[in-house]
Amino acid sequence: MSYQWNWDIFLQPSATGDDTYLGWMFAGLKMTITLSLSAWVLALLIGSVIGVLRTVPNKWLSGFATAWVELFRNVPLLVQLFIWYFVLPELLPEAVGNAFKQSNPVFQMFSASLLCLGLFTSARVAEQVRAGINSLPKGQKNAGLALGFTLGQTYRHVLLPMAFRLVVPPLTSEFLNIFKNSAVCSTIGLLELAAQGRQLVDYTAQPYESFIAVTVAYIAINVVVMTLMKKLEDKVRVPGYMGGK
Repeated sequence: MSYQWNWDIFLQPSATGDDTYLGWMFAGLKMTITLSLSAWVLALLIGSVIGVLRTVPNKWLSGFATAWVELFRNVPLLVQLFIWYFVLPELLPEAVGNAFKQSNPVFQMFSASLLCLGLFTSARVAEQVRAGINSLPKGQKNAGLALGFTLGQTYRHVLLPMAFRLVVPPLTSEFLNIFKNSAVCSTIGLLELAAQGRQLVDYTAQPYESFIAVTVAYIAINVVVMTLMKKLEDKVRVPGYMGGK
């Protein structure tokens, strides 16, 4: 094999001269983590609301929630990203759209990526929350109503605390997916981890070292997330249910 390995490339000054190539990789890792965590908070908040609405008796609310899930779950992630970044600014009021297009390019790319990842993942979170609620015995809901709770109070104090404890494992998978899906955002120019790896290849012509480093970084993220979520799962596990002690 004629390929010349050169791991020292990461310690060399970058082409711009303001950092090393290793610094580029850390900047990409920081962007990936910031974007993914921000999108996860958005997805968890909206997805929880949509998941609850999927189970309420009001057909209009449940219909809206169903439409939300079907829309964001069935349109490819890349298409959604292009819509948020290229199409939405043209649909906004002219003053708002122009202000967005004239703002900092990094802000434009980050905000579009945040909305795309957050709303796409919210549909998946909603299905997990719905499944968790529907897996509970109907007697729990009836007991809450019999105690004088309103429907909202029954969800808040009886159903959701138990449902969330049951769906920690599938939510862990969605949490991991949002880190991996963030790589799609490089298509609009956001310099997250995958984009920095590709940029390093363009400047150094060392593809193996670059993408091995990117792979190791993603594995490290997954190991940290899995370890933390496993500890959370053990802490909130419900005795008597699948996986419970």
